[in-house]
Amino acid sequence: MTRVLSGTVLLGVFGGAAWWGHPLLLLVLALVVGVLATVEYCSLARHLGAPVPIVPASVATGAVCTAVGWPSLTTTPVVMAVVVAAGTLGVVRGRPETDSLARVAAAVLGPLYIGLPLGALMAVRWIGGREALLLLILIVVASDSAQYYAGRVFGRHLLAPALSPKKTVEGAVGGLVAGSAVLAVLGHWWWPAAPLAVRAGLGLALAALGITGDLFESMLKRAAGVKDSAALIPGHGGVLDRIDALLFAAPVYYTVVRYLAAAA
Repeated sequence: MTRVLSGTVLLGVFGGAAWWGHPLLLLVLALVVGVLATVEYCSLARHLGAPVPIVPASVATGAVCTAVGWPSLTTTPVVMAVVVAAGTLGVVRGRPETDSLARVAAAVLGPLYIGLPLGALMAVRWIGGREALLLLILIVVASDSAQYYAGRVFGRHLLAPALSPKKTVEGAVGGLVAGSAVLAVLGHWWWPAAPLAVRAGLGLALAALGITGDLFESMLKRAAGVKDSAALIPGHGGVLDRIDALLFAAPVYYTVVRYLAAAA
């Protein structure tokens, strides 16, 4: 029940913001989510023996998110600056260590892993409108919910036991079906020119990417020896636990939306 209530509140907040919120408000919300997720990422990195400074990482995540998500800004210089800054921080330590590469790599990965997809979501709002943004949120939420409940009812075979002890093949199938169905049906109002099969295929791909993103974060947590990235959201864990699927689905969705806008 706690999971359901928390999930309903989260869907209401983010769905409402996506539909009624001004793009500037959405960017602020994305920055807050990005910073919270980065703090959790830094905690995981510390457990994995590759500590990342929280403040520089949070600033870098915010800069990348803004550069991708705000019109007229350029992403390339910001990404290059993140790489250079991470390398510089490694040099500032002043001594060669066997984990130097892991530290620098972890410092670069965090802002890109979190900041780029969140910025892509904001770009979708600018390019495709509120309908396109809300549609992606609904696809991911429907897939995640279907995975959870289909897994509880029908789950018999573990999908990736070494990465996620509870995710099942049956749950994943339920998530794929739900994600595909949402885009196939609701996508008619957003992308009416696309054949039903194309919309269903894209929904299937986005749901599969969401599952992959979930497993990627589970891999980090299992390696770090923690159950959740944090305990911020009752029944759901941390912010990173909630957006892990979006972080993998958003870039591909953004690419499709941008292509459609260019072709229009």
